[in-house]
Amino acid sequence: MTFGGARPQPVRSPAVPVRAIRGATTLDADTPEQIRERVQALVSAVFERNALRPDDVISLVVTATTDIRSAHPATAARLWGLADVPILGAQEIDITGGLKRCVRLMLHVETERARHELEHVFLEGAVVLRPDLTPGSAAGR
Repeated sequence: MTFGGARPQPVRSPAVPVRAIRGATTLDADTPEQIRERVQALVSAVFERNALRPDDVISLVVTATTDIRSAHPATAARLWGLADVPILGAQEIDITGGLKRCVRLMLHVETERARHELEHVFLEGAVVLRPDLTPGSAAGR
């Protein structure tokens, strides 16, 4: 049921596939400067390696381990140039023996590139999370 008459039909552009790109990095210390530096380096690497522009981004999910408290990693992503992108921040599950001071992201993008052509980015100590997705590793592509 519609109110006020017929509902206007949306203008549809040709469909562009939606893909998710993952990334992670670690901090040496929980400081606002280190969070800004490492998160922005991660976002830059994801954009560069996947030939992305900010307009390609639909949304971003950022998680941080429980030992990151000095600043919000999403703020660093916004300051990088994603100010108008919806960003959801969350706390990573605190697993015994898990990677410490780790920031992870999942970027949802519109891209014509096939899933296997996308490059997930793991920097600093986070390369241990997915060595199969880290170029140059024994298990990487």
